[in-house]
Formats: sequence, structure tokens, C-alpha cells
Amino acid sequence: MADVHHFTYGVFNPIAAYLLAFLGSFLGLLCTARARDARNRGRRNRWLVIAAFAIGGGGIWLMHFSAMLGFDVPESPVRYDLSMTLLSLAFAVLTVGIGLLVVGHGARSAGKTVAAGTLTGTGVIAMHYTGMEGIRLSATVHYSPLLVVASALIAIAASTVALWFAVSVRGWAKVTGAAAVMAVAVCGMHYTGMAAMQIELRPGAPAAGGIRPLTMLVPIILITTATIVGVALSALQAMTEEEFTDGAGTPKRGVHAESPQPWSLKQASMGAVRLTPAARAVVGNRTAGAARPSPGPRPSPRPTAPPSPAVPPATSGS
Repeated sequence: MADVHHFTYGVFNPIAAYLLAFLGSFLGLLCTARARDARNRGRRNRWLVIAAFAIGGGGIWLMHFSAMLGFDVPESPVRYDLSMTLLSLAFAVLTVGIGLLVVGHGARSAGKTVAAGTLTGTGVIAMHYTGMEGIRLSATVHYSPLLVVASALIAIAASTVALWFAVSVRGWAKVTGAAAVMAVAVCGMHYTGMAAMQIELRPGAPAAGGIRPLTMLVPIILITTATIVGVALSALQAMTEEEFTDGAGTPKRGVHAESPQPWSLKQASMGAVRLTPAARAVVGNRTAGAARPSPGPRPSPRPTAPPSPAVPPATSGS
């Protein structure tokens, strides 16, 4: 059997792998928390899809291949097959996404979480060993059945715990602690599966073709950056839409907006000219007077005859 090194660059590989697993899990749990608060099915599915890329693509797949950069066999060159590597990425994102969609809708139950965790854990195992199948060596690869079973159990348990966290935890402190636990579980599953590998050299075998390990460093960095930026922008866009639209997608009125009032000439004049209290009282009286019915025509007084002149009394002659 050939010697196998899993930490070619010292502690750099496990530290980088753990940080990627933690970051992906942290972003994914934040997205699932937003999914639980979504007011319709479409928005909830959108948050869960973003979480699937964060956890499956960032927390699991990127962690796997950043740790694989430390894998080396001194007696044989190590190469990677691009198609199998991309297939392992698809397994990670799809199975995590299916698990999140199962537990993200309907009532929360232990049976549903365990079933979804088993499905997701199987997909994570498929991702891991598909990625291992993509390794090209001038040797034959064997696996220890006991350690393979142990890695599968760890993957199923880690997936179940991750899905339970996804529908349960809330708050920065709890999300951070849950992401730390998930990162430990993902890294434990990976290195347990790597320990199951045994390499048997084939003397005289031609050199394996494929991509060099360090050549994969550039795409891993680019995919990591694109994943983080994409998840952040998608989450920001979804948050913006939720803040400024209602459940039907129509714009919401601000909380301080006032209901529209009918326009009147009085409001326009009052807004245009500032009146004194006396003037406002006069305008109010006129307005109140205008509301009363106008009185009818006042009857004219009847004409009276002028008084007759007084007649002087007659006098007798002497």
C-alpha cells in the first residue's frame, strides 16, 4: 500500500475547510430563518433555494475540495476529472435543496426531519465519493467498508441535525452556534471518508491525466467568491422585495403615510395664506352661515295716509 498524505500544507487545509463549512452553514441558516418568516410559498421557496446553494455548494462542496488540496500520494501524481467534480457539486446542491424544501413547508415533525435528513445525508455521501471517484491516480483505490459505513452514518446524522437547525434556530447567537456544530460534522464526515481510502500502486501504469490539484485552486476561489456574493445579493434582493412589497408583490404604503383627503378650496386658501385668529373666525362664521338657507324676501311695509291738517276753531263776532 502507498503512503497517503491528507495534510500536505499543514494546518492550512483543515482550517480553511472548517471556515468554509462554517460560513456556508451560517449563511444557509440565516436564509432558512428568513424562509420561515416568508408570507407566501414562492418567497419561502426562494429563500430555501438560496440556502441550498449556501449549505450544499459552500458549506459542503467547497469545504470538500479545499480539504482535498491537502491530499497527496508521493508515489503517484494526483489529478482530477472535471466532469466528476462538477457532478459532485450537483449532488450536494440538489440533495440539500430537496431536504430543505421537505422540512421548510408544512408543520414541523421529527419523522419528516429524519426522512429528509436521511435523503440529504445519502446525497452528501454521493457527493463525497463521486468527488473521490474523480481522483485520477496511477494506482488502484480501495475503501475500508467499516469506515465507509461510519462516514455514511456521520453524513446522515449531520444532515438531520442541520435540517433540524434550519427549522428551529433563530437569533444570531443560536445560528452561530448551530453553524459551528454543522461545520464540525461536515469536516468529520469528510476526513472519516478520506481515512477509508487505501491506495495500491500499479507498477508501470501510465501517468493519470486530468487537472492538477493546484490548478483547481483558482476555480475554487472563484466559485467561493461567486457563491458568497451571489447568496448575499440574492438575499439582499429578496429582503428588499419583502420590505417594500406586500404578499401579492404590490408596493406597500409607508407606515407613516396618511390617507388621502378630498381637496377643497378652503384647504387651498388656508394652505396658501396664513390667517390670523380673527380672520379664521370670520372665515368659519361665513362658512357656517353659507351652510344655512338664505332667508326669503322681507315684505315691504304698507303705506299709511298722511295726517289731515288741523282745522282752527270758529270764533264769534262781537
